[in-house]
Amino acid sequence: MTVVIPVAKPVSKMQLAPGSTVTIPDVSWSEFEAILAELGHKRRSRVAYIQGTLESMVPLPDHEIPKDLLSDIVKALVKFQGRRYEPFGSTTFKREGIAGVEPDACFYIQNYQRMIGRRRLEPDDPPPDLAIQSDVTSKTKLDAYAAVGVPELWVYDNGTLKIYILRDGIYLVSDYSPLFGEIPIKQVIPTFVERAWQVGNLQALEEFEVAIANR
Repeated sequence: MTVVIPVAKPVSKMQLAPGSTVTIPDVSWSEFEAILAELGHKRRSRVAYIQGTLESMVPLPDHEIPKDLLSDIVKALVKFQGRRYEPFGSTTFKREGIAGVEPDACFYIQNYQRMIGRRRLEPDDPPPDLAIQSDVTSKTKLDAYAAVGVPELWVYDNGTLKIYILRDGIYLVSDYSPLFGEIPIKQVIPTFVERAWQVGNLQALEEFEVAIANR
């Protein structure tokens, strides 16, 4: 049974403009859990928590096209490789008492079989193999991803893709993706995101699939 604790920090009442971020210090883990319950699932904001610091961010409307296209590209890549995946969207991933984070999208690839049919995360479930962010990602959010243990994180912002790989608890910027090492993800994705602004997501994705198939 979940006990909801009254929260003195009315995060759910804050009216944040798209693109804005608010950071709140001195938030206990129980307060963080209560704030998540207050906010509910039907919201545009994304939260990150790391050792007492809570960050709430509302994405800009124009972050949806890159987010959706990156998700579709990951699905196309996994299919091209003859592999399988389980998507977990913007699920809140936690490391009890320490960190919590909500990606724009995420995928289980190496661990996909274990997560088939999972309606709720179990305490011993692994983190997703790949998480995606389509915005400027703060140190709070990066630290939260690292604490949760997400091995690969893609951050797309302003025409640039950064690939972060977790090594010994610290993210290092990489020029390639260990999941898709034979494909120049860092160069290819910005090209097709820009193409999506010109011709739409569906055509950009179709062109991407043709380009990958012809490699």
